[in-house]
Amino acid sequence: MISFILCVIALLVGYLIYGSIVDRLFAPDDRSTPAVTINDGVDFVPMPLWKVFLVQLLNIAGTGPIFGALSGALFGPIVYLWIVFGCIFAGGVHDYMCGMISMRNRGESISELTGRYLGQKMRQIMRVFSVILLIMCGVVFTTGPAGLLSLITPNPFNTTFWLSIIIIYYFIATFVPIDKIIGRIYPLFGVCLIVMALGVGGSLLFSGNFTMPEIWNHFSNEHASGTAVWPFMFITVACGAISGFHSTQSPIMARCCTSEKQGRRIFYGAMIAEGIIALVWAAAGVSCYENSQALLDVGGGCSAVVYAICQSTMGRIGCVLAMLGVIVCPISSGDTAYRSARLTLADWFKIDQSNWKKRLLLTLPILITGFLICFVDYSIVWRYFSWSNQTLAMIALWAFSVYLVTYKKNPTITVIPAVFMTSVSLSYFFAAPECFGLLWRKVQISARIYEPLSIGIGIFGAAISLFLFIRFYKRTRTALRP
Repeated sequence: MISFILCVIALLVGYLIYGSIVDRLFAPDDRSTPAVTINDGVDFVPMPLWKVFLVQLLNIAGTGPIFGALSGALFGPIVYLWIVFGCIFAGGVHDYMCGMISMRNRGESISELTGRYLGQKMRQIMRVFSVILLIMCGVVFTTGPAGLLSLITPNPFNTTFWLSIIIIYYFIATFVPIDKIIGRIYPLFGVCLIVMALGVGGSLLFSGNFTMPEIWNHFSNEHASGTAVWPFMFITVACGAISGFHSTQSPIMARCCTSEKQGRRIFYGAMIAEGIIALVWAAAGVSCYENSQALLDVGGGCSAVVYAICQSTMGRIGCVLAMLGVIVCPISSGDTAYRSARLTLADWFKIDQSNWKKRLLLTLPILITGFLICFVDYSIVWRYFSWSNQTLAMIALWAFSVYLVTYKKNPTITVIPAVFMTSVSLSYFFAAPECFGLLWRKVQISARIYEPLSIGIGIFGAAISLFLFIRFYKRTRTALRP
Protein backbone atom coordinates (compact mmCIF):
# COMPACT_ATOMS: atom_id res chain seq x y z
CA MET A 1 0.00 0.00 0.00
CA ILE A 2 2.76 2.43 0.90
CA SER A 3 4.55 2.07 -2.43
CA PHE A 4 1.27 2.60 -4.32
CA ILE A 5 0.52 5.80 -2.38
CA LEU A 6 4.09 7.05 -2.91
CA CYS A 7 3.76 6.44 -6.64
CA VAL A 8 0.50 8.41 -6.84
CA ILE A 9 2.14 11.28 -4.93
CA ALA A 10 5.15 11.10 -7.28
CA LEU A 11 2.87 11.52 -10.31
CA LEU A 12 1.17 14.56 -8.78
CA VAL A 13 4.49 16.12 -7.78
CA GLY A 14 5.80 15.35 -11.25
CA TYR A 15 2.94 17.33 -12.76
CA LEU A 16 3.58 20.31 -10.49
CA ILE A 17 7.38 20.41 -10.78
CA TYR A 18 8.53 18.69 -13.97
CA GLY A 19 5.42 19.73 -15.86
CA SER A 20 6.21 23.35 -14.98
CA ILE A 21 9.82 22.92 -16.13
CA VAL A 22 8.65 21.57 -19.49
CA ASP A 23 6.08 24.38 -19.80
CA ARG A 24 8.63 27.09 -19.03
CA LEU A 25 11.05 25.65 -21.58
CA PHE A 26 8.43 25.73 -24.33
CA ALA A 27 7.25 29.20 -23.22
CA PRO A 28 3.57 29.41 -24.28
CA ASP A 29 2.37 32.93 -25.03
CA ASP A 30 -0.76 34.90 -25.93
CA ARG A 31 -0.77 34.33 -29.69
CA SER A 32 -4.04 33.27 -31.30
CA THR A 33 -4.56 29.52 -31.58
CA PRO A 34 -5.75 27.60 -34.67
CA ALA A 35 -9.17 27.15 -33.03
CA VAL A 36 -9.57 30.92 -33.24
CA THR A 37 -7.73 31.79 -36.46
CA ILE A 38 -9.12 28.94 -38.57
CA ASN A 39 -12.39 27.91 -36.85
CA ASP A 40 -13.92 25.91 -39.71
CA GLY A 41 -16.81 24.58 -37.58
CA VAL A 42 -15.73 20.96 -38.20
CA ASP A 43 -12.30 20.16 -36.73
CA PHE A 44 -11.14 23.63 -35.64
CA VAL A 45 -13.71 24.49 -32.97
CA PRO A 46 -13.01 26.53 -29.80
CA MET A 47 -13.97 24.56 -26.65
CA PRO A 48 -13.68 25.35 -22.93
CA LEU A 49 -10.66 24.12 -21.00
CA TRP A 50 -12.48 21.51 -18.88
CA LYS A 51 -14.11 19.95 -21.93
CA VAL A 52 -10.87 19.80 -23.94
CA PHE A 53 -9.12 18.16 -20.96
CA LEU A 54 -11.75 15.44 -20.53
CA VAL A 55 -11.94 14.72 -24.27
CA GLN A 56 -8.14 14.57 -24.45
CA LEU A 57 -8.08 12.15 -21.50
CA LEU A 58 -10.66 9.88 -23.08
CA ASN A 59 -9.01 10.08 -26.50
CA ILE A 60 -5.59 8.99 -25.22
CA ALA A 61 -6.92 6.57 -22.61
CA GLY A 62 -9.87 4.39 -23.57
CA THR A 63 -8.99 0.96 -22.19
CA GLY A 64 -5.26 1.50 -22.80
CA PRO A 65 -4.30 2.29 -19.19
CA ILE A 66 -6.62 -0.52 -18.02
CA PHE A 67 -5.70 -3.43 -20.30
CA GLY A 68 -2.05 -2.41 -20.63
CA ALA A 69 -1.63 -1.98 -16.87
CA LEU A 70 -3.28 -5.34 -16.13
CA SER A 71 -0.94 -7.00 -18.63
CA GLY A 72 1.94 -5.13 -17.01
CA ALA A 73 0.83 -6.41 -13.59
CA LEU A 74 1.99 -9.85 -14.72
CA PHE A 75 5.55 -8.58 -14.16
CA GLY A 76 4.70 -7.70 -10.54
CA PRO A 77 4.75 -4.39 -8.62
CA ILE A 78 7.90 -3.26 -10.47
CA VAL A 79 5.53 -2.12 -13.21
CA TYR A 80 4.67 0.84 -10.90
CA LEU A 81 8.12 2.29 -11.57
CA TRP A 82 7.71 2.28 -15.35
CA ILE A 83 4.29 3.90 -15.07
CA VAL A 84 5.57 6.68 -12.79
CA PHE A 85 8.91 7.49 -14.43
CA GLY A 86 7.59 6.84 -17.93
CA CYS A 87 4.60 9.10 -17.41
CA ILE A 88 6.52 12.02 -15.88
CA PHE A 89 9.68 12.05 -17.99
CA ALA A 90 8.49 10.51 -21.26
CA GLY A 91 4.72 10.33 -21.79
CA GLY A 92 3.87 13.73 -20.32
CA VAL A 93 6.66 15.42 -22.28
CA HIS A 94 5.69 13.58 -25.49
CA ASP A 95 2.01 14.56 -25.28
CA TYR A 96 2.72 18.15 -24.24
CA MET A 97 5.28 18.80 -26.95
CA CYS A 98 3.07 17.25 -29.62
CA GLY A 99 0.02 19.30 -28.64
CA MET A 100 1.92 22.55 -28.30
CA ILE A 101 4.01 22.24 -31.46
CA SER A 102 0.86 21.30 -33.37
CA MET A 103 -0.83 24.40 -31.97
CA ARG A 104 2.11 26.48 -33.20
CA ASN A 105 1.74 24.97 -36.69
CA ARG A 106 -1.94 25.40 -37.53
CA GLY A 107 -2.97 22.14 -35.80
CA GLU A 108 -0.88 19.94 -38.08
CA SER A 109 -0.97 16.17 -37.58
CA ILE A 110 2.07 14.28 -36.27
CA SER A 111 3.15 13.15 -39.75
CA GLU A 112 3.35 16.76 -40.95
CA LEU A 113 5.15 17.88 -37.79
CA THR A 114 7.66 15.06 -38.15
CA GLY A 115 8.32 15.99 -41.77
CA ARG A 116 8.72 19.63 -40.82
CA TYR A 117 11.61 18.80 -38.47
CA LEU A 118 13.01 15.49 -39.76
CA GLY A 119 12.71 16.06 -43.50
CA GLN A 120 10.50 15.21 -46.46
CA LYS A 121 11.43 11.51 -46.58
CA MET A 122 10.43 11.04 -42.95
CA ARG A 123 7.20 12.96 -43.64
CA GLN A 124 6.24 10.45 -46.33
CA ILE A 125 7.16 7.51 -44.10
CA MET A 126 5.20 8.91 -41.18
CA ARG A 127 2.16 9.67 -43.32
CA VAL A 128 1.87 6.02 -44.30
CA PHE A 129 2.95 4.74 -40.88
CA SER A 130 0.46 6.96 -39.03
CA VAL A 131 -2.52 6.06 -41.17
CA ILE A 132 -1.77 2.33 -40.85
CA LEU A 133 -1.31 2.63 -37.08
CA LEU A 134 -4.53 4.61 -36.67
CA ILE A 135 -6.58 2.13 -38.69
CA MET A 136 -5.09 -0.74 -36.67
CA CYS A 137 -5.95 1.16 -33.50
CA GLY A 138 -9.51 1.60 -34.74
CA VAL A 139 -9.67 -2.15 -35.42
CA VAL A 140 -8.33 -2.99 -31.93
CA PHE A 141 -10.96 -0.73 -30.38
CA THR A 142 -13.72 -2.27 -32.52
CA THR A 143 -13.25 -6.01 -32.21
CA GLY A 144 -12.91 -6.03 -28.41
CA PRO A 145 -16.22 -4.26 -27.63
CA ALA A 146 -18.01 -6.12 -30.44
CA GLY A 147 -16.89 -9.48 -29.04
CA LEU A 148 -18.01 -8.58 -25.53
CA LEU A 149 -21.38 -7.26 -26.72
CA SER A 150 -21.98 -10.50 -28.61
CA LEU A 151 -21.47 -12.43 -25.36
CA ILE A 152 -24.01 -10.45 -23.33
CA THR A 153 -26.74 -10.13 -25.97
CA PRO A 154 -29.09 -12.76 -27.51
CA ASN A 155 -27.82 -15.13 -30.21
CA PRO A 156 -28.96 -13.20 -33.33
CA PHE A 157 -26.72 -10.32 -32.27
CA ASN A 158 -23.37 -11.91 -33.09
CA THR A 159 -19.93 -10.32 -33.39
CA THR A 160 -20.41 -9.37 -37.05
CA PHE A 161 -23.65 -7.57 -36.17
CA TRP A 162 -21.97 -5.50 -33.46
CA LEU A 163 -18.96 -4.83 -35.67
CA SER A 164 -21.33 -3.33 -38.22
CA ILE A 165 -23.13 -1.21 -35.61
CA ILE A 166 -19.87 0.12 -34.17
CA ILE A 167 -18.46 0.91 -37.63
CA ILE A 168 -21.66 2.83 -38.48
CA TYR A 169 -21.26 4.82 -35.28
CA TYR A 170 -17.59 5.43 -36.14
CA PHE A 171 -18.64 6.80 -39.50
CA ILE A 172 -21.03 9.29 -37.89
CA ALA A 173 -18.56 10.39 -35.18
CA THR A 174 -15.68 10.68 -37.65
CA PHE A 175 -17.70 12.58 -40.23
CA VAL A 176 -19.66 15.15 -38.19
CA PRO A 177 -18.11 18.28 -36.58
CA ILE A 178 -16.12 17.52 -33.42
CA ASP A 179 -18.44 19.47 -31.12
CA LYS A 180 -21.59 17.55 -32.16
CA ILE A 181 -20.83 14.14 -30.60
CA ILE A 182 -17.27 14.04 -29.23
CA GLY A 183 -17.47 17.46 -27.61
CA ARG A 184 -20.87 16.78 -26.05
CA ILE A 185 -20.86 13.26 -24.65
CA TYR A 186 -17.18 12.33 -24.31
CA PRO A 187 -16.54 14.55 -21.29
CA LEU A 188 -19.17 12.45 -19.50
CA PHE A 189 -17.38 9.23 -20.46
CA GLY A 190 -14.12 10.80 -19.29
CA VAL A 191 -15.67 11.40 -15.88
CA CYS A 192 -16.87 7.77 -15.80
CA LEU A 193 -13.34 6.55 -16.54
CA ILE A 194 -12.04 8.60 -13.61
CA VAL A 195 -14.85 7.45 -11.29
CA MET A 196 -14.18 3.81 -12.15
CA ALA A 197 -10.48 4.22 -11.28
CA LEU A 198 -11.29 6.07 -8.05
CA GLY A 199 -13.76 3.36 -7.04
CA VAL A 200 -11.28 0.54 -7.63
CA GLY A 201 -8.41 2.46 -6.01
CA GLY A 202 -10.49 3.46 -2.98
CA SER A 203 -11.61 -0.11 -2.42
CA LEU A 204 -8.05 -1.43 -2.65
CA LEU A 205 -6.89 1.10 -0.07
CA PHE A 206 -9.73 1.26 2.41
CA SER A 207 -11.93 -1.86 2.22
CA GLY A 208 -9.49 -4.08 4.05
CA ASN A 209 -10.25 -6.95 1.66
CA PHE A 210 -7.05 -6.73 -0.36
CA THR A 211 -3.33 -6.88 0.36
CA MET A 212 -1.32 -4.53 -1.81
CA PRO A 213 2.24 -5.84 -2.26
CA GLU A 214 5.12 -3.40 -1.88
CA ILE A 215 7.73 -2.84 -4.59
CA TRP A 216 10.64 -3.41 -2.22
CA ASN A 217 9.32 -6.84 -1.26
CA HIS A 218 8.77 -7.87 -4.90
CA PHE A 219 11.62 -6.16 -6.73
CA SER A 220 11.94 -8.86 -9.37
CA ASN A 221 10.29 -10.16 -12.52
CA GLU A 222 7.24 -12.18 -11.43
CA HIS A 223 5.86 -12.98 -14.88
CA ALA A 224 4.60 -16.58 -14.78
CA SER A 225 5.67 -17.21 -18.38
CA GLY A 226 9.17 -15.90 -17.78
CA THR A 227 8.75 -13.02 -20.25
CA ALA A 228 11.68 -10.64 -19.85
CA VAL A 229 11.10 -7.20 -18.36
CA TRP A 230 13.31 -5.60 -21.02
CA PRO A 231 11.99 -4.76 -23.51
CA PHE A 232 8.59 -6.46 -23.21
CA MET A 233 7.19 -4.62 -20.18
CA PHE A 234 7.95 -1.27 -21.81
CA ILE A 235 5.98 -2.26 -24.90
CA THR A 236 3.14 -3.94 -22.97
CA VAL A 237 2.46 -0.86 -20.83
CA ALA A 238 2.20 1.96 -23.36
CA CYS A 239 -0.83 4.05 -22.38
CA GLY A 240 -0.15 5.14 -18.82
CA ALA A 241 3.60 5.52 -19.47
CA ILE A 242 4.21 6.69 -23.06
CA SER A 243 2.26 5.93 -26.21
CA GLY A 244 2.81 7.00 -29.80
CA PHE A 245 -0.94 6.86 -30.32
CA HIS A 246 -1.17 9.98 -28.18
CA SER A 247 0.80 11.94 -30.78
CA THR A 248 -2.04 11.28 -33.22
CA GLN A 249 -4.64 12.47 -30.72
CA SER A 250 -3.06 15.60 -29.25
CA PRO A 251 -3.31 17.54 -32.55
CA ILE A 252 -7.09 16.91 -32.52
CA MET A 253 -7.40 18.84 -29.27
CA ALA A 254 -4.72 21.34 -30.32
CA ARG A 255 -7.32 22.47 -32.88
CA CYS A 256 -9.80 23.19 -30.07
CA CYS A 257 -7.65 25.02 -27.48
CA THR A 258 -8.31 28.73 -27.06
CA SER A 259 -4.97 29.58 -25.40
CA GLU A 260 -1.46 28.15 -25.48
CA LYS A 261 -1.29 28.62 -21.72
CA GLN A 262 -3.82 25.80 -21.30
CA GLY A 263 -1.30 23.34 -22.69
CA ARG A 264 0.23 22.03 -19.45
CA ARG A 265 -3.15 21.33 -17.89
CA ILE A 266 -4.57 19.70 -21.01
CA PHE A 267 -1.72 17.69 -22.52
CA TYR A 268 0.68 17.06 -19.65
CA GLY A 269 -2.18 16.95 -17.15
CA ALA A 270 -4.20 14.38 -19.10
CA MET A 271 -1.12 12.14 -19.32
CA ILE A 272 -0.61 12.34 -15.56
CA ALA A 273 -4.29 11.52 -15.01
CA GLU A 274 -3.93 8.52 -17.32
CA GLY A 275 -0.84 7.47 -15.38
CA ILE A 276 -2.81 7.47 -12.13
CA ILE A 277 -5.55 5.38 -13.77
CA ALA A 278 -2.92 2.92 -15.04
CA LEU A 279 -1.35 2.77 -11.58
CA VAL A 280 -4.71 1.90 -10.03
CA TRP A 281 -5.30 -0.95 -12.46
CA ALA A 282 -1.76 -2.26 -12.10
CA ALA A 283 -2.30 -2.27 -8.34
CA ALA A 284 -5.59 -4.10 -8.82
CA GLY A 285 -3.84 -6.72 -10.94
CA VAL A 286 -1.19 -7.47 -8.31
CA SER A 287 -3.59 -7.18 -5.34
CA CYS A 288 -6.71 -9.05 -6.45
CA TYR A 289 -4.84 -12.15 -7.60
CA GLU A 290 -2.45 -14.32 -5.62
CA ASN A 291 0.20 -14.28 -8.34
CA SER A 292 0.69 -13.64 -12.03
CA GLN A 293 -0.27 -17.21 -12.91
CA ALA A 294 -3.67 -16.71 -11.26
CA LEU A 295 -4.08 -13.53 -13.30
CA LEU A 296 -3.14 -15.37 -16.48
CA ASP A 297 -5.59 -18.17 -15.73
CA VAL A 298 -8.63 -15.88 -15.82
CA GLY A 299 -10.72 -16.91 -18.84
CA GLY A 300 -11.99 -14.23 -21.20
CA GLY A 301 -8.89 -12.04 -21.26
CA CYS A 302 -8.56 -8.50 -19.89
CA SER A 303 -12.27 -7.72 -20.30
CA ALA A 304 -13.17 -10.56 -17.93
CA VAL A 305 -10.48 -9.42 -15.47
CA VAL A 306 -11.85 -5.86 -15.49
CA TYR A 307 -15.37 -7.13 -14.87
CA ALA A 308 -14.21 -9.40 -12.01
CA ILE A 309 -12.17 -6.65 -10.34
CA CYS A 310 -14.97 -4.08 -10.55
CA GLN A 311 -17.46 -6.59 -9.18
CA SER A 312 -15.24 -7.53 -6.25
CA THR A 313 -14.36 -3.93 -5.39
CA MET A 314 -17.59 -2.02 -6.11
CA GLY A 315 -20.40 -4.60 -6.35
CA ARG A 316 -23.29 -3.87 -8.73
CA ILE A 317 -22.14 -0.33 -9.42
CA GLY A 318 -18.78 -1.77 -10.34
CA CYS A 319 -20.40 -4.14 -12.83
CA VAL A 320 -22.07 -1.23 -14.60
CA LEU A 321 -18.85 0.80 -14.66
CA ALA A 322 -16.91 -2.23 -15.87
CA MET A 323 -19.25 -2.73 -18.78
CA LEU A 324 -19.02 0.98 -19.57
CA GLY A 325 -15.25 0.82 -19.35
CA VAL A 326 -14.65 -2.18 -21.59
CA ILE A 327 -17.30 -1.24 -24.16
CA VAL A 328 -17.75 2.52 -24.34
CA CYS A 329 -14.18 3.65 -23.55
CA PRO A 330 -12.48 1.70 -26.35
CA ILE A 331 -15.18 2.79 -28.80
CA SER A 332 -14.52 6.41 -27.84
CA SER A 333 -10.82 5.95 -28.66
CA GLY A 334 -11.59 4.04 -31.84
CA ASP A 335 -13.61 6.81 -33.43
CA THR A 336 -10.96 9.45 -32.66
CA ALA A 337 -8.37 7.10 -34.20
CA TYR A 338 -10.37 7.06 -37.43
CA ARG A 339 -10.92 10.81 -37.16
CA SER A 340 -7.18 11.34 -36.80
CA ALA A 341 -6.60 9.11 -39.84
CA ARG A 342 -8.96 11.33 -41.83
CA LEU A 343 -7.14 14.46 -40.66
CA THR A 344 -3.74 12.93 -41.48
CA LEU A 345 -4.88 12.17 -45.03
CA ALA A 346 -6.44 15.63 -45.32
CA ASP A 347 -3.16 17.27 -44.31
CA TRP A 348 -1.28 14.96 -46.67
CA PHE A 349 -3.34 15.69 -49.77
CA LYS A 350 -4.38 19.23 -48.75
CA ILE A 351 -8.11 18.40 -48.82
CA ASP A 352 -10.42 21.00 -47.29
CA GLN A 353 -12.48 19.26 -44.58
CA SER A 354 -15.07 21.99 -44.22
CA ASN A 355 -16.60 20.65 -47.45
CA TRP A 356 -18.77 17.64 -46.50
CA LYS A 357 -18.32 15.91 -49.86
CA LYS A 358 -14.55 15.98 -49.56
CA ARG A 359 -14.82 14.83 -45.96
CA LEU A 360 -16.98 11.92 -47.08
CA LEU A 361 -14.41 11.04 -49.75
CA LEU A 362 -11.84 10.33 -47.02
CA THR A 363 -14.12 8.91 -44.32
CA LEU A 364 -15.68 6.05 -46.31
CA PRO A 365 -12.47 4.33 -47.52
CA ILE A 366 -10.92 4.54 -44.04
CA LEU A 367 -13.94 2.93 -42.34
CA ILE A 368 -14.37 0.24 -45.02
CA THR A 369 -10.68 -0.71 -44.68
CA GLY A 370 -10.99 -0.87 -40.91
CA PHE A 371 -14.09 -3.03 -41.12
CA LEU A 372 -12.36 -5.55 -43.38
CA ILE A 373 -9.29 -5.77 -41.12
CA CYS A 374 -11.61 -6.55 -38.19
CA PHE A 375 -11.88 -10.10 -39.53
CA VAL A 376 -8.11 -10.67 -39.20
CA ASP A 377 -6.95 -12.50 -36.05
CA TYR A 378 -7.19 -9.92 -33.23
CA SER A 379 -4.00 -11.09 -31.50
CA ILE A 380 -1.95 -10.51 -34.66
CA VAL A 381 -3.28 -6.96 -35.10
CA TRP A 382 -2.66 -6.19 -31.42
CA ARG A 383 0.98 -7.40 -31.47
CA TYR A 384 1.90 -5.26 -34.45
CA PHE A 385 -0.04 -2.32 -33.04
CA SER A 386 1.94 -2.51 -29.77
CA TRP A 387 5.33 -2.30 -31.46
CA SER A 388 4.37 0.33 -34.04
CA ASN A 389 2.77 2.38 -31.26
CA GLN A 390 6.04 2.75 -29.31
CA THR A 391 8.05 3.21 -32.50
CA LEU A 392 5.84 6.18 -33.36
CA ALA A 393 6.57 7.66 -29.91
CA MET A 394 10.29 7.22 -30.55
CA ILE A 395 10.16 9.04 -33.91
CA ALA A 396 7.98 11.83 -32.50
CA LEU A 397 10.41 12.46 -29.62
CA TRP A 398 13.32 12.84 -32.05
CA ALA A 399 11.26 15.31 -34.09
CA PHE A 400 10.46 17.33 -30.96
CA SER A 401 14.17 17.32 -30.07
CA VAL A 402 15.00 18.86 -33.44
CA TYR A 403 12.28 21.46 -32.87
CA LEU A 404 13.85 22.51 -29.56
CA VAL A 405 17.30 22.81 -31.11
CA THR A 406 15.90 24.80 -34.04
CA TYR A 407 14.38 27.32 -31.63
CA LYS A 408 17.51 27.50 -29.43
CA LYS A 409 16.01 25.57 -26.52
CA ASN A 410 17.62 22.82 -24.42
CA PRO A 411 16.54 19.48 -25.98
CA THR A 412 17.50 17.29 -22.99
CA ILE A 413 13.90 16.73 -21.89
CA THR A 414 13.04 15.04 -25.21
CA VAL A 415 16.42 13.53 -26.11
CA ILE A 416 16.64 11.31 -23.00
CA PRO A 417 13.23 9.62 -23.53
CA ALA A 418 13.95 9.47 -27.29
CA VAL A 419 17.15 7.50 -26.67
CA PHE A 420 15.35 5.24 -24.19
CA MET A 421 12.44 4.51 -26.52
CA THR A 422 14.82 3.91 -29.45
CA SER A 423 16.53 1.21 -27.41
CA VAL A 424 13.20 -0.29 -26.33
CA SER A 425 11.67 -0.33 -29.82
CA LEU A 426 14.73 -1.79 -31.54
CA SER A 427 15.25 -4.40 -28.82
CA TYR A 428 11.64 -5.48 -29.10
CA PHE A 429 11.73 -5.58 -32.90
CA PHE A 430 14.71 -7.95 -32.90
CA ALA A 431 13.43 -10.10 -30.03
CA ALA A 432 9.65 -10.39 -30.40
CA PRO A 433 8.27 -13.50 -32.14
CA GLU A 434 5.95 -11.43 -34.34
CA CYS A 435 8.90 -9.39 -35.63
CA PHE A 436 12.54 -10.41 -36.22
CA GLY A 437 12.34 -13.07 -33.50
CA LEU A 438 10.51 -15.29 -35.97
CA LEU A 439 13.67 -15.48 -38.08
CA TRP A 440 15.80 -16.42 -35.05
CA ARG A 441 13.46 -19.32 -34.39
CA LYS A 442 13.39 -20.49 -37.99
CA VAL A 443 17.18 -20.78 -38.07
CA GLN A 444 16.96 -22.48 -34.65
CA ILE A 445 18.95 -19.93 -32.66
CA SER A 446 18.34 -20.24 -28.93
CA ALA A 447 16.52 -17.49 -27.02
CA ARG A 448 19.51 -17.40 -24.68
CA ILE A 449 21.50 -16.10 -27.62
CA TYR A 450 19.11 -13.91 -29.58
CA GLU A 451 17.48 -12.12 -26.62
CA PRO A 452 20.77 -10.64 -25.30
CA LEU A 453 21.80 -9.97 -28.92
CA SER A 454 18.54 -8.09 -29.52
CA ILE A 455 19.15 -5.97 -26.44
CA GLY A 456 22.65 -5.20 -27.69
CA ILE A 457 21.30 -4.16 -31.08
CA GLY A 458 18.77 -1.91 -29.36
CA ILE A 459 21.41 -0.22 -27.23
CA PHE A 460 23.74 0.16 -30.22
CA GLY A 461 20.95 1.67 -32.33
CA ALA A 462 20.10 4.14 -29.56
CA ALA A 463 23.77 5.12 -29.25
CA ILE A 464 24.04 5.73 -33.01
CA SER A 465 20.86 7.84 -32.93
CA LEU A 466 22.25 9.91 -30.07
CA PHE A 467 25.58 10.35 -31.88
CA LEU A 468 23.83 11.60 -35.02
CA PHE A 469 21.68 13.97 -32.99
CA ILE A 470 24.71 15.42 -31.19
CA ARG A 471 26.34 16.05 -34.57
CA PHE A 472 23.17 17.81 -35.74
CA TYR A 473 23.05 19.82 -32.49
CA LYS A 474 26.63 21.04 -32.82
CA ARG A 475 26.18 21.87 -36.49
CA THR A 476 22.94 23.75 -35.87
CA ARG A 477 24.28 25.62 -32.87
CA THR A 478 27.22 26.81 -34.98
CA ALA A 479 24.93 27.89 -37.79
CA LEU A 480 22.62 29.79 -35.43
CA ARG A 481 25.49 31.55 -33.64
CA PRO A 482 25.40 35.32 -34.38
